[in-house]
Amino acid sequence: MKDDLIRFCNSISIEYVGIAPAEPYTDFEKIWRKQIERGFVSGFEEKNIEKRIYPNLALEDAKSVIVCLFPYFSGNADEANLSKYAYSLDYHIIIKEKLEAIGRFLESSIPDFHYKSFVDNGPLSDRYMAYKAGLGFFGINSHIITDKYGSYVFIGYIINNYPFEVDKPQDRACIQCFNCVRKCPGQCILGDFTINPLRCKSFISQKKGNLSEEDIAIFKKNQLIWGCDVCQDVCPHNKDVEKTILKEFRENLKHNIDYEELLHISNKEFLRKYRDRSFSWRGKGILLRNHKIIHIGDAQCRRPYKML
Repeated sequence: MKDDLIRFCNSISIEYVGIAPAEPYTDFEKIWRKQIERGFVSGFEEKNIEKRIYPNLALEDAKSVIVCLFPYFSGNADEANLSKYAYSLDYHIIIKEKLEAIGRFLESSIPDFHYKSFVDNGPLSDRYMAYKAGLGFFGINSHIITDKYGSYVFIGYIINNYPFEVDKPQDRACIQCFNCVRKCPGQCILGDFTINPLRCKSFISQKKGNLSEEDIAIFKKNQLIWGCDVCQDVCPHNKDVEKTILKEFRENLKHNIDYEELLHISNKEFLRKYRDRSFSWRGKGILLRNHKIIHIGDAQCRRPYKML
């Protein structure tokens, strides 16, 4: 059945699929509890520690976890003020559709099969699950890295009640050049394969309300108004990566959203136009605030400003 699963995934352009065990993740528990003790928690994670460790709390009769990677690198864009992950239509929508296609296929092939699929919104740690499924290795910046696509991959997983044969984690890590540690705008990469997400520019770009002076200083270190690509851009494992074969991440790309549009568009129109983009979930006000922070002190920012 595992071979059938892999063939089906390949047929819908999913190259990386692996199986993680549905067992208590005690090694992850140690790492996560240390993060909590240090206060290095973004608030976006599952708050119930037990649910992060025991997959059967999400699906009572869980027997295995199918994990898939979705490469999204489509090339660099000099004019971009959005992170690479946000160029395409919302990855949550794209990946959820593919995971559900896998689920339907398995329902038609396995009696009494049932499952729950998650994309960036599940109780388990996405990157840890990809590691456990043997799909990649950890970088110092805590990203999962692959040989073909580097760290430019999204992760989705399916907790299910079929005992697929599990894969083994890769016994290696990044080359530990520490480029990402030195170059990170917020110095959030701690050098021990963990980060302080509260100092990550990508996290700061999504915070609500007014930012602290420290946040603003971090935020102004590059031109992106949404997300941050620095630790990936300077990573040697990403130097010659291939572009994604997934057409959904190669089409309908948007690299830039300009200040003038945000200034004059209504909230309703913003949501109508960008509802299917991952940068829209906080609303236009956060993007407008971020634009103003980047260009504060720039004479052009004192009037409606259009990015080149």
